[in-house]
Amino acid sequence: MLMILTRKKARVSLFTQMVLLISIVVLISMGIGTALFSFILDDILDRYIGQQAMTVAKMAAMDDDIIAAFGTAHPSDLIQPIAESIRISTGASYVVIGNKDGIRYSHYDPDQIGHRMGTSNDPVFLENRSVIYRGAGISGPAIKAKTPIVNSKGETIGVSSVGFVMSEVENRVAEYKSRVVTFSMLLLVIGIVGAFIIARRVKRLFYGLEPEEISFLFTEKAAILESIRDATVAVDMQGRVVSMNKRARALLQEDLTIGNPISSPQIRDIIHSVNRHTQETNHKILLGHEIFITDYSPILSNNEVRGVVFTFRPESEIEQLTEEITKISSFSDNMRAQNHEYLNRLNTIYGLLKLKEYDKALELITDEVKERQDILAFIMSSVKEPFIAACLLGKINRSKELKVSLELDQDSYLGDVPDHIDTKVLVTILGNLIDNAMEAALSHKRAEAMVHVSFTDLGKDIIFDIEDNGQGVPPDMESRIFESGVTTKPGENRGLGLAIVKNSLELLGGHITLGKSNLGGARFTIAVPMDKEQKKVEGANPDD
Repeated sequence: MLMILTRKKARVSLFTQMVLLISIVVLISMGIGTALFSFILDDILDRYIGQQAMTVAKMAAMDDDIIAAFGTAHPSDLIQPIAESIRISTGASYVVIGNKDGIRYSHYDPDQIGHRMGTSNDPVFLENRSVIYRGAGISGPAIKAKTPIVNSKGETIGVSSVGFVMSEVENRVAEYKSRVVTFSMLLLVIGIVGAFIIARRVKRLFYGLEPEEISFLFTEKAAILESIRDATVAVDMQGRVVSMNKRARALLQEDLTIGNPISSPQIRDIIHSVNRHTQETNHKILLGHEIFITDYSPILSNNEVRGVVFTFRPESEIEQLTEEITKISSFSDNMRAQNHEYLNRLNTIYGLLKLKEYDKALELITDEVKERQDILAFIMSSVKEPFIAACLLGKINRSKELKVSLELDQDSYLGDVPDHIDTKVLVTILGNLIDNAMEAALSHKRAEAMVHVSFTDLGKDIIFDIEDNGQGVPPDMESRIFESGVTTKPGENRGLGLAIVKNSLELLGGHITLGKSNLGGARFTIAVPMDKEQKKVEGANPDD
């Protein structure tokens, strides 16, 4: 912050720069406009005054009294008053009438009458045409027009010459230019005031920051965004992606691209529901074939929501990163469940011993040991894959804590799982289905909740059947139960477990079916092909 304040003192502020820049632009524009206007004005006045001089010259040349005076003994006595009257009425500097020899019959200076005209009349007498030109005579530089005087027989008998002295023309031009300059100065003042207003507005929009600070903040923001390990995406209220970091481009390039609208209906629903108080975390979203955990918060401007920032983390990645923690947590849950159960048993045994019911205490101990040994013996002999065996044992301990009867079919058997099958994914699928079954049975039957699990690897597939005595799946939801967000359970952020199961099964090339359980609830059957080639074929279209 101190560095920014120092830079503010050391440099001219953005506000001052903008005012000066706009003022200079306006000044230069007005200067160029004034110069261009002056050039055009000079050209227009030359043409206009030349045409005016020609009009006056032709008016004098066509005057019948002037033409008639050429046949008298003293033409100048008649022509001089008429020419002066025309000069005065038209504002011309001079109106000169001359004969074919170039002798003047009229002039504003009477002393010049009878003398030869100051410029050549050859174009008039030799070419019989009218001319407009700039020339210098006894009156000085002038814009002149000459035209022949023709009698009733069509003979050229003289010349009519009219001029406007340049000093008078320049006075008119100076008057017009003075008006232009005055108007330009007025526009310059308006431009400076406008520059001041625009600069204040821009400075307010930039929060008083200087260009170097804005550039630094933009670079800093880009660096921070790229350094975030989670996929981060910013969208506007129309659902268009406006920015995303490198992680998002690598992870979501098939689903999200800058400038394109988001197609996911879940994300679009979130955008429409966001308000300035929204701060949502750990929301599950299905994009393509993968589940993402997303956090999102609004982008605010003047307390109005202008967009939403999302962060995406693949659930599979989180599972990988937290695999060790999950194992420890699972072990802890199992130990806690066992400890809880053992404490109950120990308290019971302690009570029987206190009551000196030694036979009953011995019977209880024998039954407990036998049950544990039977379960361990069955799992160890029937399930060769350690991960699946550990999963089933953990769910049995969990069921005892929940007071749910979890039974394993005694005829079930699962040998070695082929190497191409990811057992961790299979454990995720199995764990989700058993948890769902226990929750469904417990919510419907309470103390009588029951779950039955059977499995086999006979044939070409590994098959698991998970049944419960819950309410089952309503007929109208059976076709949609594997879609993300569809659930029979109340509450928010549900309906993803079966979607995860289906997507995980697609990775293994397997499929899942829903049926009616003999226990009264739902039965989910999963089949995973053990043959690698079969996995490729069935994985391409699990519905075939």
